[in-house]
Amino acid sequence: MENKIILAHGSGGKLSHDLVKNTFLSRLDNPWLAKLDDSAVVDIEGKVAFTTDSYVVSPIFFPGGDIGRLAVCGTVNDLSMSGARPLYLSLSLIIEEGLPLADLEKIVVSIQKTADEAGVKVVAGDTKVVQHGTADKLFINTSGIGVIAARVDISGANARPGDAIIINGPIGDHGIAVMSQREGLRFSSQLESDCAPLNNLVADMLAACRDIRCLRDPTRGGLATTLNELAGQSEVGMEIYEGNVPVRPAVRAMCEILGLDPVHVANEGKLVAVVPAGDAERVLAMMKRNRYGAESAIIGQVTAEHPGRVVMKTRLNTSRIISMLVGDLLPRIC
Repeated sequence: MENKIILAHGSGGKLSHDLVKNTFLSRLDNPWLAKLDDSAVVDIEGKVAFTTDSYVVSPIFFPGGDIGRLAVCGTVNDLSMSGARPLYLSLSLIIEEGLPLADLEKIVVSIQKTADEAGVKVVAGDTKVVQHGTADKLFINTSGIGVIAARVDISGANARPGDAIIINGPIGDHGIAVMSQREGLRFSSQLESDCAPLNNLVADMLAACRDIRCLRDPTRGGLATTLNELAGQSEVGMEIYEGNVPVRPAVRAMCEILGLDPVHVANEGKLVAVVPAGDAERVLAMMKRNRYGAESAIIGQVTAEHPGRVVMKTRLNTSRIISMLVGDLLPRIC
């Protein structure tokens, strides 16, 4: 087989079949995918969550992850933010002619490891190959299906005054890690993307509190955009405390150099939870037992004042309005 992807790999002929067999089935094999039918037939009972997303991150390899891990985590996390237990994924790849086959294989291995970690199966997929210069190495689309347990009702419209706002760790890691790789920047300490599947963390949180109001992963647009979305959907105000929002020193320093606000920088392994105040400490304690929630913190509260707006209480005890991100802080971050 060629050591680079060529147009014939997308022809539907022998090279296409060899690529599917040797690169994908050899690593992602399961009873549904192995049939190689035009669609996967799966058994699902109860309320179903369905989502889809596309990934065009540049570069395709970055500190702490790659486009394959990102694609699985992104779709798993989108399902989890509705309280669903992710079960099945589809995987579609648009590959640029000339991509080294070794790079593709490395990404498929990453997809396999991440899917195994999240406990999901890739049950359907597709590959297309386009001419050199008409894409940028590799684009991925994933769709996912999950089931939602009885009594779980999580929505961005559910926040109520008095609720606590929790985040599961430091913000901005993904955006700064990708930017540093793209621009060739170096830090005294290794900064990595926070890219991670959060479904097991969400399951732990639901075990502690079935009445979680809202969950949202602050990806593009960062924490600020996510909180503004939730405030608008629920028609409430939100107040966060600057000193409570965790930010790694390297991320803070990089943001200061570039004139960025960490609350606008993208994340790929973070979630924002709005929970009843009386349950907040129990949920927080449960989160801290999970590897992806060890640095969780209560960062604010929902208020009846200034509906639709997010206000930050600064370390100087002043207040400033935190707005949605305007424009594109860092293109192709996910």
